[in-house]
Amino acid sequence: MPSSPDTEGAELAAWVEQARAWLGDNAPAERAVRDPHDVSVFHNLSHDDELAILDQLRAWQRLKFEAGYGAISWPTELHGAGLSSAHADAFKAAEGEAVALTRHELFSVTINLIAPTIRLFGSDALKSRVFPGLHDGSQLACQLFSEPAAGSDLAAVATRAVRDGDDWVLNGQKVWTSGAQFAEWGQALVRTDSSVAKHAGLSAFLVPMDAPGVEVRQIKQMSGGTSFNEVFLTDVRVPDAYRLGEPGDGWKVTRATLGFERANASNKSGVGGSFEQLLEVARRSGADRDRAVRARLAEIRAREVAAEVSLHREQRARDSGEPPGASGSMRKLQWVRKLGLVSETARELLGPELIADDGRPGRFSWNAHVLGAPGYRIAGGADQIQRNIVAERHLGMPADKAPQPAVASPAVKEQT
Repeated sequence: MPSSPDTEGAELAAWVEQARAWLGDNAPAERAVRDPHDVSVFHNLSHDDELAILDQLRAWQRLKFEAGYGAISWPTELHGAGLSSAHADAFKAAEGEAVALTRHELFSVTINLIAPTIRLFGSDALKSRVFPGLHDGSQLACQLFSEPAAGSDLAAVATRAVRDGDDWVLNGQKVWTSGAQFAEWGQALVRTDSSVAKHAGLSAFLVPMDAPGVEVRQIKQMSGGTSFNEVFLTDVRVPDAYRLGEPGDGWKVTRATLGFERANASNKSGVGGSFEQLLEVARRSGADRDRAVRARLAEIRAREVAAEVSLHREQRARDSGEPPGASGSMRKLQWVRKLGLVSETARELLGPELIADDGRPGRFSWNAHVLGAPGYRIAGGADQIQRNIVAERHLGMPADKAPQPAVASPAVKEQT
């Protein structure tokens, strides 16, 4: 006989109290907390500082996993706790209150994007190879998607994979790969057949980043950091067991990963400056008493709350093993708009304080936000691409009829 909602609520409340007690006993030391004035969108850190952050996050993730809090809503057969999204949401909220570790995008990509993609499309052998490592922080994964010549047309990737017995041999170049210099794995989208339409000739693989022929080069960003990388693949051999989906399923696999990315677009606590940090700027200057400023702040907060509600709904759909739909694109567009509103408001409130570093906290630091926020109009798919997805998949409008080449170039046919 199924338990009643009251019983389920009581059980969840008891579980949350137990989790809060565990967090109180095990929360990381004060030295690891995030700078309260950090409003940057992308890291501006040295390689060693970034590695130190990842080491702290790995240790915390391992501690959570060993206590049963590392993969709360995943099934037990994949090393999860087998609980509901409500449990995962409750723990995340409690963790946010108790722990303020410096964030790193590579952890979010690993746990929220690539792990669920492998759950959907990975072979049993591959799942056994990467789980529980992707849950406990011992293995991290990056996305090997973008290429210099492909732009926003991800289906035009030219990196190729040729079958050679039980292996595939990969050659090509990827770019703008976040965290590649620290990752153990990379999810790669490559071309395995150029004799068919470009979307149909793609396949997806999980590539060991320490494999012979993988070279990572860091890219210096205008905001100062080196989180992005170029990745060169030269005769890299990848076992067929590391393939995601069937040959030719690469576009379907990648769409699922991008759907997870868009679904998590507003699940970035601290990225780009929070409402509370912006409100502090307004209060410090007295601008919070201005009606127009208060209306702008209210709009920003409303967008944050709406995104949180939508995120919880989509997390429950994910628990059933379903890939996200067009709603992720809508949330991504809304989140990017919120970032823009935060930038505009910070510029108006700070004026010259935004461009001159006088040493006072919470002023010039917003410069990093203004420089970084436009990047998310491209990251995870450009705004124009998101609007096409919403139009076609949510509103039922006809697909874009712009002329496209039927066959990808260069012409490299699959060899068997």
